[in-house]
Amino acid sequence: MQTTSFFASGHRTLLPAALLLAGAAAIGGCTTTSWNGAFAPRPAAAGVAAGYYRVNAGDTLASIAAAYGQRPQDLANWNRMPVNAPVVPGQVLRVAPPVAAPAAGGAAFAGTAPIHFAWPARGAVIVPFEAGKSKGIVIAGAPGEAVTAAADGRVVYVGTAIKEYGALIVIKHNDNLVSAYGHAGKLLVNEGDAVRAGQQIAEMATDANGRGTIEFEIRRDGTPVDPLNYLPRAGG
Repeated sequence: MQTTSFFASGHRTLLPAALLLAGAAAIGGCTTTSWNGAFAPRPAAAGVAAGYYRVNAGDTLASIAAAYGQRPQDLANWNRMPVNAPVVPGQVLRVAPPVAAPAAGGAAFAGTAPIHFAWPARGAVIVPFEAGKSKGIVIAGAPGEAVTAAADGRVVYVGTAIKEYGALIVIKHNDNLVSAYGHAGKLLVNEGDAVRAGQQIAEMATDANGRGTIEFEIRRDGTPVDPLNYLPRAGG
């Protein structure tokens, strides 16, 4: 297994497999295993209509909202419940806006124009995406280095309520695509902000080894996909 470095020059560097294993083991409090949990609701069970989700053990209203690129307050409103109400395994929740009452900012995502992603930070990919094991990638750089929006969109979540991810930002790009930036350092945007690709939204946090790191994830229709399939490669 190899890691991929992405620098401002656009060149790709292949690092020894040993470095990947060491980096993955040493990431400390910033691991992608957590992306299998609160921010990763499993697919809805058979019989649940499109736009709805059946709650699984460990889910919270905030984690479900983040996974589907919605605001917790909107999910609470659509389901006529308090925003801090607990959810119960087996409960079915609406996760898409009613046709007659679109979410705030929803009109901005009308249409099917393709989304072109850019790298959210400079550095080496020290933990890759692996279906069934990790839900995103971890990029290592310098502590305090800029984390930027990977594409135009609207910020739908900012905070630390989903404990497994520390400081987290979620950006909705259209009705299908969401990007997430977990275990960030200083957060520089607010919920509801419209952001442009390349705009700084946070700073890298410092891990147990003194490196700056950021966890980055892209979801299509609530399902994690490999960010490297969406990010530009050398010469791209």
